[in-house]
Amino acid sequence: MSKADKELKDTDSSVEAKMEPKPEYEDLRIQGSGLLKGKVALVTGGDSGIGRAICFSFAKEGCDLVFVYHSSDEDAKKTKALIEEKGQSCLMFKGDVGSSEFCQKVVEETMSEFSQIDVLVNNAAEQHPQEKFEDITEEQLVQTFRTNVFGYFLMALAVVPHLNQGGSIINTTSVTTYKGSPGLIDYASTKGAVVGFTRSLAGNLVDRGIRVNMVAPGPIWTPLIPSTFSEEDVEDFGKDTPMGRPGQPYEVAACFVFLASEQSSYITGQCLHPNGGEIVNG
Repeated sequence: MSKADKELKDTDSSVEAKMEPKPEYEDLRIQGSGLLKGKVALVTGGDSGIGRAICFSFAKEGCDLVFVYHSSDEDAKKTKALIEEKGQSCLMFKGDVGSSEFCQKVVEETMSEFSQIDVLVNNAAEQHPQEKFEDITEEQLVQTFRTNVFGYFLMALAVVPHLNQGGSIINTTSVTTYKGSPGLIDYASTKGAVVGFTRSLAGNLVDRGIRVNMVAPGPIWTPLIPSTFSEEDVEDFGKDTPMGRPGQPYEVAACFVFLASEQSSYITGQCLHPNGGEIVNG
């Protein structure tokens, strides 16, 4: 690993447990009604932020979880404990979704433990803001695409052979790809690739009864924000939305629950936009 690669990886070391205020992963108004009972879901980037909220929300709905994380053991253990407190089984794997060998290992061990995978949530991502376009290095470009695009392809390639009719794949894209982001050009570009990937894979798998959809969050309060933006940007984060605030992870997780459940049985190749009221793609 080059020095530049190491510096990029080191920015992934943010820990949700140390954030103030902490992101809210639970919607106390929703108790769960068995929407995902008997299912097994694999979630990448599941240790914190939106990923933790997805795992917790799925567990509330009766789903067993397997989640992948990159570096924060503290956050991962907390998420696993939250899932098990809801009475659901959980496996967690630490590694790089940009590695096909790692993705295959996760899927093989998941099948060995649960004998099924019903839902894949591709959520792992990284971003590295740069004010000047010329400051985006080749190393940064490759690393961002490796995680945000290759990771989605590779995990889907490993999971799809095990999905049966009724299976669901949900990819995380972003509002940045629809409206643009001058300081996150490479990140927004990866999320644009996720849109094309989702729509194309949906058409490819529809005859097999597998649905593929995506969620495009707006500004959501997660560890990615204070770890990659300046204090000034963090202070103003989300205030420019019509709702005037950033969203909480649980407000995004509800979209994933819907798309993973039979309530969305007539929906594929589509995108949900929990973004505080911004009109995009209109």
